[in-house]
Amino acid sequence: MSQEHERQRRVSTLLIVGVVALLVLIMCSGCSTVVPVTAKFPDAPGPLATTRCPDLQKLKDDARLSDVSRTVTANYSTYYECAVRADTWQEWYNVQKHIFEGAGK
Repeated sequence: MSQEHERQRRVSTLLIVGVVALLVLIMCSGCSTVVPVTAKFPDAPGPLATTRCPDLQKLKDDARLSDVSRTVTANYSTYYECAVRADTWQEWYNVQKHIFEGAGK
């Protein structure tokens, strides 16, 4: 009876080892792929964020004080609009980069 018991114990041990090995192989094969997986960085948020800022206005040699005032006001407006677009673009880029780099972890 002892030999029969020992034989059954060996068979059950081999069966358990085989099942565990099979599970490990199945789990490892589930992680592999033949197709390379590459993440694509998102496209820019639109043409408004990527358009180039316009050149600032220049004064003529015979400019009057009213022309100077008008040109300075227009240039300040142009500058601050461009600064807001640049800040928005940088914020969008930093958020997207953070999301993009965190997605692979």
